Amino acid sequence: MFPCRYGQISVTVLMFVTGLILFPENGAAANVSTSEETALHIGKFSDGTLDGWESRSFDGKTVYTFITDSTSEQKRKTLKASSHNSASGLFRELRIDLEKTPWIHWSWKTEQLFSNINENEKSGDDFVARLYMIIDGGIFFWNSRTLNYVWSSSHQTGETWPNPYTSNATMLSVESGNGSLGQWQHYKRNVREDLRQLIGKDIRYIDAIAIMTDSDNSGQKTTTYYGDIFFTSD
Repeated sequence: MFPCRYGQISVTVLMFVTGLILFPENGAAANVSTSEETALHIGKFSDGTLDGWESRSFDGKTVYTFITDSTSEQKRKTLKASSHNSASGLFRELRIDLEKTPWIHWSWKTEQLFSNINENEKSGDDFVARLYMIIDGGIFFWNSRTLNYVWSSSHQTGETWPNPYTSNATMLSVESGNGSLGQWQHYKRNVREDLRQLIGKDIRYIDAIAIMTDSDNSGQKTTTYYGDIFFTSD
């Protein structure tokens, strides 16, 4: 039940590789201090586990491994993604009620951006870090949508653009440029509000999330680290 890379529709969800848009007033990159006591944990990578996650390869295989990063908070375990001319990701199918927990929290760090790519074209549809919000259209697969938060190698933070493979996906640059390379970046976004602004509908549920570091179109390489992913009510 995992969507295919280049615009083909699966039984339950549209493509894995799609996107979203950033509205800076909703919360750009920032250090976020949030209690996790009542959080809905989606990726508890600091525990060194991928329980509930599935791997999907599109072109070559990005290697995902756990390491203890000495630069992370409290020297926690993190999920390391190493991509060299490859595209594979991790997908978790889980229905999330955005009325109860609309805020998503995540962090990532990358070592190297891609050079001389055009992310508006299929040949440049590579990102050192992606986080997908997937809305399943069910039997009406043409209604499936994705919101894609990315670290962009060519767009400015806050820019949005349609995914070159499908009109049902929009890309949102939540981070860009070399200024933050090698440093953990933390994010908090109201997914329900993003969806309302981006597609003009009040969406209560998302049906899956995914992460991917890919470089198959550009043939380049990068290494990215992912911290825990969780939802909260505020």
